Amino acid sequence: MLKEERQRMILRDVEVHNRVLLTDLAEQLGVSVDTVRRDVKELDAIQKLRKVHGGAVSLGFIAPAAANTNTYAITEKIAIAKKAIDFLKNGSVIFLDGGTTCQELARLLPEALQLTCFTISLPVALLLQTKPGVRVILIGGEVSAEARITTGATAVKALSDIHVDYGFIGTGYVDALHGLTEFDWDVVQVKKAVVEASRKVILLCISEKLNSQHRYRTCDISAVNTIITELNPKSSRLNSLRNHQLHIL
Repeated sequence: MLKEERQRMILRDVEVHNRVLLTDLAEQLGVSVDTVRRDVKELDAIQKLRKVHGGAVSLGFIAPAAANTNTYAITEKIAIAKKAIDFLKNGSVIFLDGGTTCQELARLLPEALQLTCFTISLPVALLLQTKPGVRVILIGGEVSAEARITTGATAVKALSDIHVDYGFIGTGYVDALHGLTEFDWDVVQVKKAVVEASRKVILLCISEKLNSQHRYRTCDISAVNTIITELNPKSSRLNSLRNHQLHIL
């Protein structure tokens, strides 16, 4: 495989999942971790992604101010966010996760909407600060330098003390059989707490993440009430989800 092709595949994986591990990339590409590390370093140098310890992060994931230029599949994520807005009404109390699709939802919230929003995401909190009708409550905890979200026991405890109408969450990977999964154990613990704190769980997910899985499970697919993708709800690509009690938008 040529280096250019390898780097295109690395960049796509980073863009789809927001964060990836060097070890996973090496396994997928059939090359050494050192080779992948060099590729990631080169892509970082030309500002295609951000190299972090043990992996890489998409630029759109950590730079909300530049999301419209850096975010992968921005058109699809905007379409998802617009569908999600229909769930909200004045007085709603919601949780909004980290990730680029949730950032688009924060960006597109109507100025006149009056609601309370809990979040673990610094980029989401900053975007919501521009919305005069939104009361923003940032869940505390250890701040991840890579994802710019809070994690750890403090965040999990805080989430156990709240109950929201809707929990809008993202995921790195989703599969009808294996549910929602991630590669980061600390992130999974926080997402589990969000699921428990939400009267209804709404998954915001681009279709490229469907039928994928990783090491640690956030929840079964049955824990999700609604899944929103950019696809037409009748698309055959969503067929694997239809045997579950899911509202598909």
